[in-house]
Amino acid sequence: MQELHTKILTDTWVTVSWDEYIQVIENPAYNKAKGYYQDGRMRIEMPPVGNDHSRDHTVIITAVSLFAAIKGIPMNGNDNCTYRKTGYSEAQPDVSFYIGDNANAIPYGTSIINLDIYPPPTLVIEVANTSLADDQGEKRLLYEDLGVGEYWILDVRNVRIIAFAN
Repeated sequence: MQELHTKILTDTWVTVSWDEYIQVIENPAYNKAKGYYQDGRMRIEMPPVGNDHSRDHTVIITAVSLFAAIKGIPMNGNDNCTYRKTGYSEAQPDVSFYIGDNANAIPYGTSIINLDIYPPPTLVIEVANTSLADDQGEKRLLYEDLGVGEYWILDVRNVRIIAFAN
């Protein structure tokens, strides 16, 4: 494998092969980046760090977890987890949940969740501040293609949740 010397554009979709995507996402320069891949294109995001995003992230995790606890719904949550269909697609949503019968579908110790072996999450949530257009467009289609049951976008600027069901 060749060493990556070119700086990759972030926060935009770029045409690359699966192998090129894996080379980028495994490069130490991008170890804090989130990667998305579908239909021969990748998007690398440098996640926002700081008070605002972390609070919004915590609020949605807490709200979903409290609802499930109050209703007695079995659930397992993942924060910044990688879901992969090898050679085809990958996503690293802000938050994802396995709910109901699938609550314990993923064994503890699983690193990257291989969707060729395991089911997709029941619910995926993206916290959108600057990425709303992409979250409603390309990422929505990616999660639909991965077979995610529900996809929510927390639109922090307009204080709303946009929900999609597959």
